[in-house]
Amino acid sequence: MVNQRAGILGTGHSYPEGILTNEDLAKLVETSDEWITTRTGIKQRRKAAPEEYTSLFAVRAARQAIERARLDPSDIDLLLCATVTPDQILPSTGCIIQAELGANNAAAMDIVAACSGFLYGVSLADSMIRTGQIRHAVVVGAEILTQYVDYTDRQTCVLFGDGAGAAVLGTVENGRGILASKIRSDGRYEEQLFSPGGGTRRKPTAETLAAGDHYFKMKGNELFKVAVRSMAEISREVLDQAGLKSDDISLFIPHQANQRITEAVADRLNVDMSRVYSNIAVHGNTSSASIPIALDECVEAGRIKPGDLVLMASFGGGVTWGAVLFRW
Repeated sequence: MVNQRAGILGTGHSYPEGILTNEDLAKLVETSDEWITTRTGIKQRRKAAPEEYTSLFAVRAARQAIERARLDPSDIDLLLCATVTPDQILPSTGCIIQAELGANNAAAMDIVAACSGFLYGVSLADSMIRTGQIRHAVVVGAEILTQYVDYTDRQTCVLFGDGAGAAVLGTVENGRGILASKIRSDGRYEEQLFSPGGGTRRKPTAETLAAGDHYFKMKGNELFKVAVRSMAEISREVLDQAGLKSDDISLFIPHQANQRITEAVADRLNVDMSRVYSNIAVHGNTSSASIPIALDECVEAGRIKPGDLVLMASFGGGVTWGAVLFRW
């Protein structure tokens, strides 16, 4: 069947038990709880133990989402893992998750789109379901970012946390599901947020490791402006595509990058903060995992009710950005 509607059937999330507070960071780098909170809105973030890895949390989140969708792993046709912190170079973390779940009928792969990765995956899965290529997809956003931060750089080390979130997509009746989605990128801004080491251009050597080339590097002030503009514009585009307005939004779930970014985007969209979900204070920025974690928290807390119009929007390194509008 062609042009069938795709929607979210189940959600899940998982994160490490370890917590790194602002007070903990103040012992490692010249910063304070007040400095971090006023600039980012973050109070703490989850931190994986040295023996923990990305797929560990991805599998837990995906399994929970599949169970809540009342499906079996064998029902999954497509598994997309959005991550910039894979278990290893080869095979993909998606294939590792597939094996752990027993989703042996699925095509599995990774998406590298930083903080927009989950919405990239949702957009791709939506297209394949609508065109009848697949019936069910699992989209996972999973990261262990704390292993890639420089704890001498207070601009970046205070931001990032670890965790995973997942959603199962499948066909839904008319009136529900994904109404519009858009994804974009602009590689001209690659050095706004990047990790130059570890690839074929700047190979992993003793010298590049000593130089910290594998750590995340960011131009925060410039990134802020581009992020706010891009998220607001693409959000308006999906609303226009669906023939709806910001007043119609029941809940806005933005990528949890910075509380000031969240508030600035909401202001540009004229969405009151009472209709905006934020968990950055307790999770920090978990990149591709931030939106699916937030989405599942909203589902668990009853923040999303049948018929609600939900807008998700993201922005990340690349730079990449996207938005998905759906009716629950």
